[in-house]
Parts: sequence; C-alpha cells; structure tokens
Amino acid sequence: MRPMKIAKRAATYFFLLLILFFACLFIWQPYLIRVLWYRTPDAKTYQAFPQDTVHKSDVAFHFIRPKEKRNDLDSFPVLDGNRQSIPFQDYFKQGRLNAFLVIRNDSIIYEKYSDGYTDTTLTTVFSGAKSMVSILLGQALEDGTIKSLSQNVTDYIPELKANPAFKHIALKHLLEMKSGLEFHDALGGMVKAFLSDEARYYYTHDMRAELLKVKLANTPGTVWKYKSIDPILLGWVIERATGKSLSNYFEEKIWKKIGTEHFATWGLDQKGGLANTASRFQVTAIDWAKVGRLYLNGGRFDDDQVVPEDWVKQSVSIGSEVPASAKGWQKSAHHYLWWIPQAGEKGDFAAEGMRGQRLYADPKTNTIIVQFSEHGAGDYPYRKISRYLAGLPFSDLDW
Repeated sequence: MRPMKIAKRAATYFFLLLILFFACLFIWQPYLIRVLWYRTPDAKTYQAFPQDTVHKSDVAFHFIRPKEKRNDLDSFPVLDGNRQSIPFQDYFKQGRLNAFLVIRNDSIIYEKYSDGYTDTTLTTVFSGAKSMVSILLGQALEDGTIKSLSQNVTDYIPELKANPAFKHIALKHLLEMKSGLEFHDALGGMVKAFLSDEARYYYTHDMRAELLKVKLANTPGTVWKYKSIDPILLGWVIERATGKSLSNYFEEKIWKKIGTEHFATWGLDQKGGLANTASRFQVTAIDWAKVGRLYLNGGRFDDDQVVPEDWVKQSVSIGSEVPASAKGWQKSAHHYLWWIPQAGEKGDFAAEGMRGQRLYADPKTNTIIVQFSEHGAGDYPYRKISRYLAGLPFSDLDW
C-alpha cells in the first residue's frame, strides 16, 4: 500500500504543479487562453473580437446574372493538393469550399455554395486582408497624408522610437515584408504553433503593446519573411497619417465608391483598439469580387479613378524585380501584399488567405474568382478555370 500512496501523492503534486504552471503562463501571456480555447482560427473565430463596420455604397453595382450558367465546370478536371486530377465538384467537396464564384465580363457565369452559404454571407478572409491594406496605402500616398514609402515608420508612430528595432524601418520595408522584425510562424508542431507570434498577434487584446517590444532579427530591407507584423504596422501608420480609423478610411476611399451591396468589417484587438490588418477582414463574396473588378479596371469604377492606376500597376506586377518568394507550382511572388504568379503566362494576381480564401483576377480573360473555404483542396486551379470558361487553350503551366 505504501508505494501506492506515494504514487498517488506524486500524481497529486504533479497535477498541482501543472495547474500552477499554466496559471503562471496565462497570467504572463493572457492571450494564450484564447489560443488554447480557439486553437487554429476558422471562419467564425473573428466573432470573438470587436468589429468596426464598413458601410456599403449608397448606390449598389450589380453583376449580370444570366439565366443559364456554366454547370459544365462541375465535371471539369482540376488537380487536388496531391496533384491528382479530379472533377471540380470533388475539388469543392474535398476542400470543404463554402463559396466559389466566377465572374467574366461582369457576368456571373458560375457559382456554387455549401449549405448555409450564399454570395452574401459575411466571411473572414484571413490574410486576404493584407491586400486591402496595400490598396489603402496607395490611397494615402495619393491624397498626401503619407508623403513617401521611404519615410520611417516612426515618423507616424513616434512612440516606436523607444524601441531601437524601428530605427531604420521604412514604410517600403513593411510593404515588401522586409522589416527585419523578429517573427516566429506557427509551423513546426503543436507547441511551436501555441507559442508562435502568428497566434500572439491574432489573439492578443493589445497589439500596440506587443509591437512596442518586438526585436529586430535582420537588417531592414535585406530579408523577406512572410509575417503579420508588417501589415499591422502599416494599418497603424495609415490610421495615424489620416487621423481616421482604418474602417472609416476604407469606407470613405474604397467601399462606398465601388458599388458594394453589403457592409464589411475589420476586426479589432479590443474595443476602440487597433485593426488586425493582417488577418481579420470580413466580407461577402459578391462584394470582394468588386475589389477584383476595381483592380482589373486599373483602379477605376465607372468614371471615377478610385485607386491611382500607377499604384495598381505597381502592386500587381513585379516588373524586373527578382521575386523574393515562389509559392506553389505557379511560383507566386509576394509583392506589395498581393500574390503574383510567375510561371507560364503572367498577368494574373490574387489576394490569398489561409484555409483557402482567394480573390483571383485574370486580366487576359477579364475574369474574377472568389473562393471561400473551410480548408481548401490545395493546388491552384484558378488560371486553368479562367482560361477554360473563356474558351481559351491552356498549357501545363496553367494548372
């Protein structure tokens, strides 16, 4: 009996120490409670945070809805994440897609939704938010509230001067994901994901406090690293430069000018706090398509040049720049917070978020594709689908 009592006592002490450890951990970093509770965020996790509403346009623009749509896409072969050919309808099921909307020449030629979803369901697009920040930065440069991309981030957020990491970080470094700031992603196992900076900046209730103590890992402008910090800082800069909340500025400069039919939202870290411009923008499929339409039209909506044409061109074409990244078979380069495929025939571009959120645009066919997803089926079928539905040939480099 004595060994049994010792074992029980040891187990009790271990359990109490474990409780004490986690209590101390959660007191030290309260956001970890939310990480443990929510784990990897899904399409509804944004609802746990305060939202800033972006109001719709006074006059809505409506895409044409033909009586007959292209249902032949259901049987069209695309590749899954294992590079196996499957019908698109299986791709939709395997990826747990919630919405797939294809628009060409302002006509909705294909749409498919999961149960409970329509083109008007408000959905978070995760990192698709970053591309929206790029649009706003171009607006702030155009109206002169931001003078130049060569300006230092501390010109707009002087309290960051207390942290030497920000001494030489220019706005262009943030736009190019080359700030050099330390950032630990969520790859590499459960423990690493739990303690990652990716989780920290998504779940914290005080992003400003976290940013004030971040460290420098590389010389600014020298190393590209995909991370949340840079677009969050840009959002903070835009608010300081314009004197408006990000939601109000986005509403005024973009949302009310492109014929949106529904409100959108930006998620905040706390009530009255900072917008999470890295991963918490919520939008309907039909209205996100209008952002794609805006950029396909060179920043114009009807007779209004909403976004400067030069900024659109700079954003969705890398020119002679050597790509800092090459994602997927399409070798997408991350440029000005957009993803620009470099394989095959160039010209298309996309805003992309985790779990398969996509806003894809193909100037060659004047096609917009919006995909909302719970998981994503892998691969990148959008160019092939765009060319197929336009009646154009496609090569091995298109899928």
